[in-house]
Amino acid sequence: MIPRYSRPEMVAVWSPESKFRIWFEIEAHACDALAELGVIPKEAAQTIWKKGGNATFDIDRIDEIERETKHDVIAFLTHLAEIVGPDARFVHQGMTSSDVLDTCFNVQLVKATDLLLADMDALLAAIKRRAIEHKDTVCIGRSHGIHAEPVTFGLKMAEAYAEFDRCRTRLVNAREEIATCAISGAVGTFANIDPRVEEHVAKAMGLTAEPVSTQVIPRDRHAMYFATLGVIASSIERVATEIRHLQRTEVLEAEEYFSKGQKGSSAMPHKRNPVLTENLTGLSRLVRMAVTPAMENVALWHERDISHSSVERMIGPDTTVTLDFALARLTGVIDKLMVYPERMVGNMDRLGGLVHSQRILLALTQAGSSREDAYRLVQRNAMKVWNSYQTSGDSEVDFLTELLNDEDVRKYLSETEIRDRFDLGYHTKHVDTIFARVFKDS
Repeated sequence: MIPRYSRPEMVAVWSPESKFRIWFEIEAHACDALAELGVIPKEAAQTIWKKGGNATFDIDRIDEIERETKHDVIAFLTHLAEIVGPDARFVHQGMTSSDVLDTCFNVQLVKATDLLLADMDALLAAIKRRAIEHKDTVCIGRSHGIHAEPVTFGLKMAEAYAEFDRCRTRLVNAREEIATCAISGAVGTFANIDPRVEEHVAKAMGLTAEPVSTQVIPRDRHAMYFATLGVIASSIERVATEIRHLQRTEVLEAEEYFSKGQKGSSAMPHKRNPVLTENLTGLSRLVRMAVTPAMENVALWHERDISHSSVERMIGPDTTVTLDFALARLTGVIDKLMVYPERMVGNMDRLGGLVHSQRILLALTQAGSSREDAYRLVQRNAMKVWNSYQTSGDSEVDFLTELLNDEDVRKYLSETEIRDRFDLGYHTKHVDTIFARVFKDS
C-alpha cells in the first residue's frame, strides 16, 4: 500500500486512528450491554463513553506499551485505562482479544466494501454511457486474435457492463457474508459473557452475530470475500487487456486519452503508450495475490491460532486500497477512451470481405451443396485473399469478386444471392435485443 496507488478515503479506513476508534466502540458497546444486564455499574459504562468517546488515542503511547507487553490489544486497553481511570476495570469483561480484532476487521471490511460499491457504480455508469454512444459503431470481432465476424464497439462495452454488474452482485453478497460480529469469549463458548452482549454489539456496529465462533470468526467468510475481490480484479484486467490490444499501432481502434504535455517515452518522443491499462493489469495481479493466502487462512488449529493474523494485517488494507484505486482508474480510462470508428471500418475491410464467409457457406448448404463441399469452395476463395494480404498487408484480391468468378459457386448461387450475403447490417441486427437484455432499465 503506497501513496502512488492509494486514495485517501480508503486509506483512512485502515489507519491506526480508525482501528483504535473501532476497538473502543466495540468495548464501549459491550459495556453498555453488560450494564443493562447488571454485570457492571451503569455509571461506569457512561464514564467509559464520556472519557473514551472524546479522547484522541495516542498512537505512539500504544506502540510504546506494546513494545513491552508484546500484545496489541492489551497495549490499547492499558492506554484506555490511562484515559478513563478506575472505571476502566470494567472494560473487556469476559471478552478475549479476538472478539475485538475479528469484529473490528469485519467492520473495516464492510466500510471498505461500501467504498468499492460506490466505485463500481461509477464504473458501470461510465461503461453504460460509452456502450450507448457506440451501440452501432461497427468493428471486427476477433477470435484467437484473428478477424472473425463484425460486432459493434457498443457490444464490447455492453459485455463489460454485464460482467461488472455481476461483480457488483458478488460484492454485495461478499459484504453480507463478512458483516458478522463475535463477542463470545475464550474458545467461543460465552462462558464468561452473555450472548446478549454479542447481539447488542453486533446491532450497534451494523453487523450480525456470528452463529458459532471458535474464539475467532470462521475464515471461510474471509476466503470468499477476498476471492470475490480477486474475480473483480480479473474482470478489470480483461477490459484493460482488450484496450491494450485495440491500442496497438497495427490496430489502433481505440486509445487511452493522451493529455496535453503528456510524454510517452524518455527516449522516443513519438510514443503514446497504454500505460494506464498496463498499470491496471499489474494492479489486478496484486489483488489476486491475496486470494490464496486467504484460502489458506481457513485451516486454523483447533479453536484458534494466529497464523491468519499477519496475513490479514496486510491483505486487508492492501487489496481494498489497490482495488479501490484500480476501479477508479478504469472508470477514468473508459470515460475518456478515444474511439476511432473509421479505423475500425478500415481494419475490417483489409481482408477484402472475408468476414462474410460464413454467410456464403450457409447459403451454399441451403442451396443444395454438402457442408464439406461448401466449406471447400468458400475456403479456396478465402485463401486467395489471405495470400494477397500476407504479401501486401492489404488484400488486393476481393472475396466477392473471387466468388462471382468461381463457376462451382455459381452453380448454386446467383450474383444477387452472393451480393446479398455481403450486407454488413445482417451481423448487427440483434444488437438492440442484446442491449435490452443488458440494460434492462434503458
